[in-house]
Amino acid sequence: MSWVWWALLSALFAAATAIFAKLGVAGVDSNFATAVRTSVVVLLAWAIAFATRSAGSFHIESKRTWLFLTLSGLATGLSWLCYFRALQLGPASRVAPIDKLSVALVIALAALFLGETLTWGKAIGGLLIVAGAIVVALDL
Repeated sequence: MSWVWWALLSALFAAATAIFAKLGVAGVDSNFATAVRTSVVVLLAWAIAFATRSAGSFHIESKRTWLFLTLSGLATGLSWLCYFRALQLGPASRVAPIDKLSVALVIALAALFLGETLTWGKAIGGLLIVAGAIVVALDL
């Protein structure tokens, strides 16, 4: 499968995540709910990693790789904690679009820090995402 199909599946599962999380966070501390969700993710990720591993695939030599994977994990954890709290306080149909402002932020940050080209298409698409998130969040 190409990256597009994987990205579409990611979007589908992210949508399911918002609905399931909104239902699951009702009446529960949002940080505890995040811990439960994260534990499930950890178990699933390790099961898939072991089931699909190839020889030598569980080896990382670079300290830089460890650093950035650790920072990514910390950012993910903080994102999930904030997301679950937002879902606990607000409607999923308004929280999720604001969360997806991350797409526009990635476009800008990828240009700044990764040297990716900021094309007119990416710029306009990013602005449309921001506009759409504002419209949905404000329920205009």
